[in-house]
Amino acid sequence: MSLRGTAHTSTALITGGTSGIGLAFAQLLSRQGHNVILVGRNTDRLHQTAHQLSSSTGQQVDTIQADLADRADVQRVAERLSSQDEPVDLLVNNAGFGVHARLTSEDVTVHDEAFDVMCRAVLVLGGAAARAMLARKRGTIINVSSTAGFMAMGSYSAIKAWVTTYSESLAVELRGTGVQVTALCPGWVKTEFHQRAGINTTSIPSWLWTDSERVAATCLKDAARGKVISIPSKRFRVLMWGIRHLPRSAIHAASGRITSKRRAPQSENGEVR
Repeated sequence: MSLRGTAHTSTALITGGTSGIGLAFAQLLSRQGHNVILVGRNTDRLHQTAHQLSSSTGQQVDTIQADLADRADVQRVAERLSSQDEPVDLLVNNAGFGVHARLTSEDVTVHDEAFDVMCRAVLVLGGAAARAMLARKRGTIINVSSTAGFMAMGSYSAIKAWVTTYSESLAVELRGTGVQVTALCPGWVKTEFHQRAGINTTSIPSWLWTDSERVAATCLKDAARGKVISIPSKRFRVLMWGIRHLPRSAIHAASGRITSKRRAPQSENGEVR
């Protein structure tokens, strides 16, 4: 991805940047010559990933230890995004986790944390980045959503539907300002996300899987082209086109079948990726 109009070495801030799709973004952007700021909860993992990236690419890699379920930590990250002296040219809101607590569960702790990490943090960080980018009349915000947001598979689908709609709404608000907003909506991606979340993937056909580097690369290209919705791989674009045109009753039935097949016996709670 080319961050046009930048005289300095551009900087990307990536939440959840030590694994999965976030790490793929970090690796790809670092190889392309961008400096990177990794945001994550695990200090050891942050430092290890930063050292590996910096050693292999020669680019500057900084870290911010933060739990995005903690509002004070989110504010610290927002303050970094607000800096005009050390501008962030690209924000990737990637941090997230699988949620399998039932919507009828009396204990809503997991839902509360999911809202904080995948909705509120995205809103606060997206707003902070947008304000700073508006002042410079350039920048890119990528919010990692999911094709699950087009389905009806519990709290995770509802949250990702919000992320997609929020991204579209922010893109409308920022139209013509030089700030690009893109929602990344991947399907099944080969990462440790599913294992950590306790998702049973044995029933998923091999042809539906894609790799995280391809997902990140496709999204960066789509953002550079001004696309608001990025769905990596032709097969998922075709599938999502079909889903958008099917009766909602058919989507509800399909969502129920997928949920029952992939729910692992122990997966009542979400697991942070």
